[in-house]
Amino acid sequence: MKIGVVIFPGSNCDHDMIYSLQTILKQDVVEIWHKDKNLQDVDAIALPGGFSYGDYLRSGAIARFSPIMEKVVDFANKGGYVFGVCNGFQVLCETGLLPGALLHNTNQQFICKNQYIKPITNKTVFTSGLDTSKALKIPIAHGEGRYYAGKDVLQELHLNDQILFRYCDENAKVSEQFNPNGSVENIAGICNKNRNVFGMMPHPERAADSEIGNADGLLILKSLVDSL
Repeated sequence: MKIGVVIFPGSNCDHDMIYSLQTILKQDVVEIWHKDKNLQDVDAIALPGGFSYGDYLRSGAIARFSPIMEKVVDFANKGGYVFGVCNGFQVLCETGLLPGALLHNTNQQFICKNQYIKPITNKTVFTSGLDTSKALKIPIAHGEGRYYAGKDVLQELHLNDQILFRYCDENAKVSEQFNPNGSVENIAGICNKNRNVFGMMPHPERAADSEIGNADGLLILKSLVDSL
């Protein structure tokens, strides 16, 4: 499978994503610069974490106007698979490819730590290989990671089974006590209604190599690769 990793000025998890997909999962990976207008016939697109354009204005708000994003939006609207992690999730919400928004953490501080998340559905290519009864330990690193959506959007997310992950404890117990940033309903990741666009705040690419003592994130990336 050929996967394109979009790189914006300020992306800092692009090489983590490339390493996980290319070296660990043995996929064909191409780097796509934000000023490019050619997706190079990829089968899927990854928007990595970082601080695109320095997070000026707000996270992802400027990156959504990069030339490549017009092509990414068109690709997704035609059924192409797109997944965004952290800043990539923020960009996807800014483009409207995913509903809701990512706001400042409730403590108004940058949070960087390992965090447990519970897979909520395995009915997507992004989560098909996951056990919904077990927690995954995945790093988070964000200042604007508090997922917010209004009642109507939340109702649709529930109705269409679009919630991918919730923050939890090591035993997969979901509670506000284990919510690191104040996200509504502990939501850590979602997909679109058509189930081809995915976004999550935790970084699976930072937990994809057994050499660092944690490969829980590999299960997520492998689900996508195996499914496609």
